[in-house]
Amino acid sequence: MKRRGVLSAVVAVALAETWPGQSTAQPATKTTVIGLLDAGERPDEWSAFRQRMRELGYVEGRNVAFIQRYAKGDMDAASSFAKELVQQKVAVIVTAGAAAALAAQRATSSIPIVMASGADQVGLGLASSFAKPGGNVTGVSSFTPDLMAKRLELLREVVPNSSRLGALWHKENISSMASVREIDGAATKVGVAFQSFGIGNAEGLDDAFATMTRQKIDALIVVNSPLMFLLRTKLAALALSHRLPAIFGSTEYVEAGGLLGYGPSYVELARRAANYVDRILKGAHPGDLPIELPTTFELAVNAKTARTLGLTVPPTMLARANQVVR
Repeated sequence: MKRRGVLSAVVAVALAETWPGQSTAQPATKTTVIGLLDAGERPDEWSAFRQRMRELGYVEGRNVAFIQRYAKGDMDAASSFAKELVQQKVAVIVTAGAAAALAAQRATSSIPIVMASGADQVGLGLASSFAKPGGNVTGVSSFTPDLMAKRLELLREVVPNSSRLGALWHKENISSMASVREIDGAATKVGVAFQSFGIGNAEGLDDAFATMTRQKIDALIVVNSPLMFLLRTKLAALALSHRLPAIFGSTEYVEAGGLLGYGPSYVELARRAANYVDRILKGAHPGDLPIELPTTFELAVNAKTARTLGLTVPPTMLARANQVVR
């Protein structure tokens, strides 16, 4: 009887381990938590990032979770959110905008930080060099040295007789000053008078445009930043009401009514950032991964705004535009 009892116990254990439907111990799938920190609010780019992560095998709810935070142009909020993500012990922090990357870098020197956009990483101290960042920050840049000159060139195709160029920028955005210097240099090369107009917050927009009108500014470059992006509809309306031809930093401004938009494809940059995250999660060190520059740029034209301003957009520009708002 004792022998039969032992045999029965062995069989019961075997059945418990193999019989379908029985409660068996399976190794739990590890969930990787990734922090997403946006200095502004660009949901389309984050959708592209998540899609690329899925393509790479990271399925939300199964083996990856995201903690998303939008600072909406508030630099204090960006710092608070960065600290929160560090406290959550995320595996990687992915940032949009240089201000978000700086906030994350101040919050941690050990958690890898991948930039999905942002400018002047070396000048801002985020990396030692583009080829070998050296610290815990890597990713993609949304700026190239000739980007502002290209925007001025496009603007002058539509308003060739402009002689007084203005630049509107957010004084609290740490990377905007470098862009203003680029515009100043580009204006000098083509013999155009230049003046910059910095605002501290949204309330400064009306006064800035009124001053531009008094100063007889006849063409405008709006320096892209999280705050400017959030204010794109108001910016487009003010430029139109002041009859001021303007070029902006991405196609979304043109969809909001702006005349011209030219900049990198932020969707493509976000997808490339996902590739960095994948490599880091598989063991690569961020300091060894070169920071990549943008390779795809998008031009958008609002033909309706051009007609309202009495401007003729050259057919060649319309032909090469990625998007034309009729």
